[in-house]
Amino acid sequence: MGKTALSWPLQFLNALGPGVVTGAADDDPSGIATYSIAGAQFGTGLLWTALLTWPLMGAVQGMCARIGMVTGRGLMGGLRKKFPRPVLVGAAAALLVANTINVGADLSGMADAAELLTRVDSHVWVLLFGLGIAWATIRLRYAVIARALKWLALVLFAYVIAAFQVGPHWGEVARAALVPSPPRGREGWATLVAILGTTISPYLFFWQASQEVEEEKARGRNSLTRRRGATAEEIRTRAIDVGVGTFFSNLVMFFIILTTALTLHRHGVTELESSRQVAEALEPFAGRFATLLYTIGLVGTGLLAIPTLSGSAAYAFAEIFGWRQGMDERPRRARAFYAVVALSVGAGVAMDFANLNPVRALYWTAVINGVLAPVLLAGILAVASDRKLMNGQPSSRLARVVVGFTTVAMAAAAIALFVL
Repeated sequence: MGKTALSWPLQFLNALGPGVVTGAADDDPSGIATYSIAGAQFGTGLLWTALLTWPLMGAVQGMCARIGMVTGRGLMGGLRKKFPRPVLVGAAAALLVANTINVGADLSGMADAAELLTRVDSHVWVLLFGLGIAWATIRLRYAVIARALKWLALVLFAYVIAAFQVGPHWGEVARAALVPSPPRGREGWATLVAILGTTISPYLFFWQASQEVEEEKARGRNSLTRRRGATAEEIRTRAIDVGVGTFFSNLVMFFIILTTALTLHRHGVTELESSRQVAEALEPFAGRFATLLYTIGLVGTGLLAIPTLSGSAAYAFAEIFGWRQGMDERPRRARAFYAVVALSVGAGVAMDFANLNPVRALYWTAVINGVLAPVLLAGILAVASDRKLMNGQPSSRLARVVVGFTTVAMAAAAIALFVL
């Protein structure tokens, strides 16, 4: 009996993998800055968005995972069966541009946090982080990278601890979370659009599906024929994984908004443009420990997110052009695949040295993702609903309805982005 009781936690932990990594990667330094600014500007007024985005994000990531599991291909491999190559090349190029801008912003956020902790110039840290992440992504095997990313996800608990340090009144917090209040004014709607675009991001779609393929390869299923189809148990296990990962991601989002709402907003500190400004502003109101947790979280989430940002674009291009791909491939055998990874990280490093405004850069990332996300979601729906392409295992009707709603919501967000 004792052995059975112990096996449940072990089985649960073994079920966690690509879904948890993908969910945690969503809370990258750029996302943390977006959520922090939302809390600083609007207090607890947008806390309810964390509850709204969890089921939407969960349905989308679950559908992408299912595509990877039952087709044996990454997401672009499935889309290639439904859409002409020029359309997919345009989508992959837009993805690469948006991801590279995001990599640059994330590297800057990590470097600023490291400078706060060590007083070493941030440009030095950008180089160290960029070179280290690129080397690890190119040289280390998938199993090592996946294990490291899964454990790095734990760093996000820093934001939960920081929120408890502030000592919130939970009755007021519950009211703000459960009773949605519409955004106030143009800035409020723009922030809502930014939250949606940051939480349901195209790079996560590609990463989730491709990691399912990597997991299959790690089990020895190296041919497409052997990877096709998935057992009911495998699909159920991944649903748990994705559910936990997306819940964790939105839980952290909730506590980041809450922490900055109860400290910065409460004291009138609302004009912030970067995660470094947030970290510096937190100390007088939340204490040194909360600020330390916030900055450590920035570095850890960057180490988690940047491989997913650069890797997702590489997977997309590899599947369009039939390149050798995968983190277990030797660099000599997958030069083009790893060249995209290196290009994305290298351009991100160059952005920091060019002193590009990270806030403006993230705005353009939001614009690109705002246009790209609903188009990709429509494509994902088309693939996931095709019984032949999905080897007789299409997504459930409920999943298709939720992702359909998400597609409409993201399209509306894209239109609002241009209007605002």
